[in-house]
Amino acid sequence: MDVTHRTGVAPAARRAADPLVGYHAADFPWYGLDEGWTGRRWLGQVGTGQRAAADDDRTPDYGTLGHGDEPARGPEPRDARRFAVVVTVARRDVRRSADNTGTLEATSASSAAWLAGSGLLAATWPGNLDRALRQNWLDQQSALAWDLADDLDGPAWSSLTLPVNGLPQPFRYRESEHGWVLAGEAPGVLIGAYGRSVSAYGVGFTTVADLGAYDGR
Repeated sequence: MDVTHRTGVAPAARRAADPLVGYHAADFPWYGLDEGWTGRRWLGQVGTGQRAAADDDRTPDYGTLGHGDEPARGPEPRDARRFAVVVTVARRDVRRSADNTGTLEATSASSAAWLAGSGLLAATWPGNLDRALRQNWLDQQSALAWDLADDLDGPAWSSLTLPVNGLPQPFRYRESEHGWVLAGEAPGVLIGAYGRSVSAYGVGFTTVADLGAYDGR
């Protein structure tokens, strides 16, 4: 049955009214920082990878939950901002693309690394660039982040062990002038994270039991 017809409210309108709708639609658990983080928490975004953009009711493939200061959206000083964002990625096998013309690769830790790397770039682009130069910078840096994510065993990455639901879990980790990125696995999902002015060595991850803690409405 068409959900829009059943409820009388379009999916996009429901999300605008309740930002948790997309999160609740997921068929995988969400992860955030554990109780060691005592600061502000906020909702990020959910996404459906390469599926049809018009299909608003599809189950999400990934999403983010933020901690600390929300990333700036414009050219303003960034040194004072302190944040860590956790990216949860569903484990997906190889599947047909939305237009049925090919297949999508299975998700992997590289998928989480790419989403985390691109998220960090979007959050920390140089404030002295105009809009056109910013896009060129993002394109160049995104291509580099893609190559790095595709080679998690390469020299740009180091090993880091962090707690996930209280148990030690190996991650791949790298730092740059923009901040840090890490990627690994967790029960049922893949985890990526990125941050700035928050030590990655001191964070831990946990299943989020109450998404309301991230809803600042």
